[in-house]
Amino acid sequence: MKISWIKAKNDYKSFRVLQNLGFDVYELEEPETTDEKIKELIEDDCKIIILSNEIASFSNDIIKKYENQDDISIIISPK
Repeated sequence: MKISWIKAKNDYKSFRVLQNLGFDVYELEEPETTDEKIKELIEDDCKIIILSNEIASFSNDIIKKYENQDDISIIISPK
């Protein structure tokens, strides 16, 4: 099962430990590209996608689209 994390490039707190351990933490320079990154990860067979709270605010449509699917989980990380 593939797990990925998405955060803003200027977010120095979220998922820092995971990034230092070598996990798939993606930094977006433009938060408006959140939906495209989520679609890319789903196409790459990622089953769990965890978004920082800041990034999640840029992706209401895609989160709602996958909200009721059993094979893909999109999680918003609390602050």
